[in-house]
Amino acid sequence: MPRKINAVASRVARRTGLLAAGATVLAGAAWVFTGAAWVFTGAANAAQPAVKVWKSPACGCCGGWISHLRGAGFAVNVYDIDDVQPVKLRHGVPQELQSCHTAVVGAYVVEGHVPAGDIKRLLEERPAAKGLAVAGMPQSAPGMDGPAEPYDVVLFGGPRGSVHYASH
Repeated sequence: MPRKINAVASRVARRTGLLAAGATVLAGAAWVFTGAAWVFTGAANAAQPAVKVWKSPACGCCGGWISHLRGAGFAVNVYDIDDVQPVKLRHGVPQELQSCHTAVVGAYVVEGHVPAGDIKRLLEERPAAKGLAVAGMPQSAPGMDGPAEPYDVVLFGGPRGSVHYASH
């Protein structure tokens, strides 16, 4: 009889351990309202810092980029302002890399329609730089949703100046 009790106790301990591990993983997860629906971000995305975005209230493509970020699991705080230029100057975005909106995530500046995957890579690698930029408004960049047009993402404000970071 003691063998049977030990086997049951062992199964209960195993299940309890699995439940505790599952609860730990889910504790880092979150539900985020994207404006259209609630999205489960999962534990991997819950560790991402919130993105602060400054944009003109009249800019539609900025809203598309914000939706792209939220769809990738980022929490986004939006600040509609009439003149975004002072934000760009305050964060040291070079004039040749400027676009329609400026964001800050963690210790980095994100200028323009940078894909969420590049932002996640930036946050994982943590290079010595001010941030990432997509100059102008390429038609195929996230939020623009236009015809295919190749564009580059630039890492700026580092020891080597502005350097190529990704191509899309």
